[in-house]
Amino acid sequence: MSTTDKKLKAMKSNPQNDWRIEDLCSLANRFDIEYRQPGTSHVTFSCKNGSCLTVPAHKPIKAIYIKKFVEMVKGLQKEEIND
Repeated sequence: MSTTDKKLKAMKSNPQNDWRIEDLCSLANRFDIEYRQPGTSHVTFSCKNGSCLTVPAHKPIKAIYIKKFVEMVKGLQKEEIND
């Protein structure tokens, strides 16, 4: 199991952990999710399938945003399997 898979599994099992925006950005790079932070306190993650998630960059990130990010990545993984 790669470190990316381990981090994703840890996020899924414990979304209330002390996750940082850098953790989400590193996973976004791995799964080709574009992200931008246009001088604000929020980071927007965009997938090629059109799904989008805006996350406040405050530490720690609330569990609901971690859950939504994990769902976004899982959706991308399902699309890869179906292709």
